[in-house]
Amino acid sequence: MRRLLRPGSLLWPAALVVLACTAPVAAADSVTAASPIAACAPALVGTAVPAGIPVLDWSENVGYDAQGNLWVSRIYRNVVQRYDRSGALTATVPVEFPGAVRSGPDGLLYVVYGDSPTSAVRPGGVVRFDPAAEDPKPEVFVSGFAMPNGAAFDASGTLYVAAMSGVIRVRTDGSIDTAWTEQAAKTGANGIVAHGDSLYVTANGIPFGRILRIAIDNPSQQTVVADLSSVLPGVPDFADDLLIDADGILYVTTLSGQLVRVDPATGGACAVLTGQPLTSVVATPGRPNELLAGTESGDVLRVQLPR
Repeated sequence: MRRLLRPGSLLWPAALVVLACTAPVAAADSVTAASPIAACAPALVGTAVPAGIPVLDWSENVGYDAQGNLWVSRIYRNVVQRYDRSGALTATVPVEFPGAVRSGPDGLLYVVYGDSPTSAVRPGGVVRFDPAAEDPKPEVFVSGFAMPNGAAFDASGTLYVAAMSGVIRVRTDGSIDTAWTEQAAKTGANGIVAHGDSLYVTANGIPFGRILRIAIDNPSQQTVVADLSSVLPGVPDFADDLLIDADGILYVTTLSGQLVRVDPATGGACAVLTGQPLTSVVATPGRPNELLAGTESGDVLRVQLPR
């Protein structure tokens, strides 16, 4: 979620220009502003779950449990909601400022909490619960994080949390791998996904809209996959959530309302969708080429990718 201004603020493009212009040009990881992302074959878009009250129902993150139910983080309502395959609301679970919702290897649902500036005085972390329960009861799995937002499990069941300080590695017993985490420090980490021996992370420090690859076995080894720009020429975008498909292609959501397709092998990027600000993205189980995307308005969009 991590925003500098209120959602929908007309000052957002100007603020990004100021940030871009005041960035230290000699910084080791600075780059020339990327060109606006070109359009590729457009996706078809519909509404999977409509917002009840726009913005108040802001859908910060979306994810599926092992039973195929959809879970939506309603960050301003301090709840995560469960929807069945028909789209009916079947459960509401209290979670303070919820972020990523991810199904764990143990079948439990893991939800990031504390995705708010208040985590500086009231740290966030991750709760977990049985998603199949009629009335799920969340319990704290790990805590002590500043503005955590994204989460991902690797093939071994290890959890990685993207927070303001960088990527945090959490062992299966809930303890933090401090040595690994110190090497993975990268201010402004936001979304994260695991694939093979790598983590892909969206980072919004300087510059905004950077996609990084982090080697799981050597987290100090970090390479830039792509730098995204907004629909405005030369203005960096805010990259939020991301997923990786079976072909190894990334799909990244941005504040300017783009769903960007990124090929990690080449860094090539194009937008399959441009519209309202997007917060999160998940693949629909059993439906190839279909994604669901969360939005700041609160709608959960159904996105059919071009074949």
